[in-house]
Amino acid sequence: MKTTIVFAHPWHGSFNKAILDTVTKKLDAKSKDYQIIDLNKDNFNPVLEEKELALYSKGTTTDKLVLTYQEVLKETSELVFIFPIWWYDIPAILKGFIDKVMLKNFSYVETKYGLKGLLTHINKTTVITTSEYPTWYLKYLSGNPIKRVFVNKTLKGNGLKNIKWLNSEYTTSGKIEKRKKFLHKVESLF
Repeated sequence: MKTTIVFAHPWHGSFNKAILDTVTKKLDAKSKDYQIIDLNKDNFNPVLEEKELALYSKGTTTDKLVLTYQEVLKETSELVFIFPIWWYDIPAILKGFIDKVMLKNFSYVETKYGLKGLLTHINKTTVITTSEYPTWYLKYLSGNPIKRVFVNKTLKGNGLKNIKWLNSEYTTSGKIEKRKKFLHKVESLF
């Protein structure tokens, strides 16, 4: 079993990439096995097309990359998401990843009481985000789209547990010292 990092940022000069590098450097130092799913670099198509929607309720797909990602997730014991918060939400490419990869009978089953998550073999999930918003604002005034929806509904609904969310606020406008301090905090998680 290994750590899988889902990276959802198109620019490899971004602070998100610095976060990714910090995580992989720490995993390398501990000789931990990991794999990176770089959605943009993989040219992942986040659009759920008509032919895929026809198979959606059956829990199948025609997208070979989705099948590859599912195989990776089957061998994952720790999952890490790294992405920016845009418009108070996850990037479209990550939403498409959730829509297309987290299929019925792979990551959940429907029961008469709601969804039952199947990704229970993943013991730890870390969500690392960047934003221009202060974290307190995201948590309390904006309805907390990341924690309330992405973490507590989407991820937990697929069986993920032990989920920690860490946000770098004022990422673009803040001071470099604050970003360095955040990278040290990220490093301490692994």
